[in-house]
Amino acid sequence: MPAMTKHPELPEAMARLDALTDWERRPRKFMRVGLEPMQDLAARLGRPQDAFRAVHVGGTKGKGSVSALIEAALARAGVKVGRYASPHVEAVTERVSLQGRAIDEPTLARALTLALDVYEEARRGGTAAAEATWFDLLTAAALVIFRDAGVEWAVVEVGLGGRLDSTNVVNGEIAVVTNIGLEHTEILGKTRPLIAREKVGILKPGAVLVTALGPDDEAGRVVQTRADELGSPVIRVNPGEAAAIEAINAALAGAVLDELGRKGVAGRDGRPMASGLIDAETRAAARLVGRMERIDIEAGASRVAVVFDGAHVPFNLAAVLRDLARFSDLAGPCVAVVALASDKDAAGFLAELKGRASAAVFTEPHSASRGRPASELHKLAASLGLPSEVEPEPERAFRRGLELAAEAKAWLLVTGSLYLVGALRRLIDQWRKSQRLC
Repeated sequence: MPAMTKHPELPEAMARLDALTDWERRPRKFMRVGLEPMQDLAARLGRPQDAFRAVHVGGTKGKGSVSALIEAALARAGVKVGRYASPHVEAVTERVSLQGRAIDEPTLARALTLALDVYEEARRGGTAAAEATWFDLLTAAALVIFRDAGVEWAVVEVGLGGRLDSTNVVNGEIAVVTNIGLEHTEILGKTRPLIAREKVGILKPGAVLVTALGPDDEAGRVVQTRADELGSPVIRVNPGEAAAIEAINAALAGAVLDELGRKGVAGRDGRPMASGLIDAETRAAARLVGRMERIDIEAGASRVAVVFDGAHVPFNLAAVLRDLARFSDLAGPCVAVVALASDKDAAGFLAELKGRASAAVFTEPHSASRGRPASELHKLAASLGLPSEVEPEPERAFRRGLELAAEAKAWLLVTGSLYLVGALRRLIDQWRKSQRLC
């Protein structure tokens, strides 16, 4: 490996990283698919993924929360654990955590600089890592951090898909496929069985598969077939059709912990891991920003309940709205501030939203270059009978949403994009610091 630049700073490392192809923010129809660049990058870094054991978590929705629950439980039990997640909401350091705490900037800067130096070496040598992407480099940095920190277990969340995702250089002893919905169809396939085939690609021979997909589900049959081919046992959780999102995520994380216990993984007190660790304390420690997160805000003479949730596929939005309706003050109509990426099922998303929203304000986060124009969403909403307005500037859209919600005595939902959620959460933080709340 090349010598690392001394005392690197994160802004400097991020500037180098941002010069690479970032498929999170660009059109994906020409997306590079293949693990060779990531495999070469990892090899040049000394295969850091071999230094720890791993749980690999994929699926359409819920993988971030499931990963956070597993990490929180392991950390609480005294196991040295790291977690890799994507995307981040406010700061890139959120993507890598140790013992449940986001990594500090100097640690990320050092690992990222090392990965970038190796990438430059590959470019000079003309090897596969010369084609590494933004996500490849950040993933490699996370693996280096876990190795250097001496973590025993890493909980690694898939970025997109599974089979060809950068994270699939990890040898997960347990693979989780939370659920399968229609998402990234231009990359993963246009049906749930095709998407399932890609997502179950994280399953390694003999590893245990944990899933909430039933044996009679069309996607569930695909993952079962693949597990049979690999000689992998399947553990299914079934919290019930009416179960809340949090209950499903907890059941999946609990099943992983039970399996870790069977593998002999124990905490500092010598007791094996078990689902009982998923209690109120663990759930609180694992709560992620931007997932059914509520903040009450003064809007003129009214107080408006604002819920941030990055749901961006119809079935997840439906589940979020169903769960929020369990709270009496969120059971009625809402006003929604919405941004969506161009590759999302906008018609299906807005059809779900129409069932609860009295109005929508469509906007366009500055950082989301794959965003669907707000004017296009406005036209689509009109065709569905959903009243809406267009305000491309997120701050103005949020303020307008607060006004509409206050007038209607409704609550406000910010949804469709974690980029939008992050931008508006930062805005609220700024308001609080300057005491300029609405």
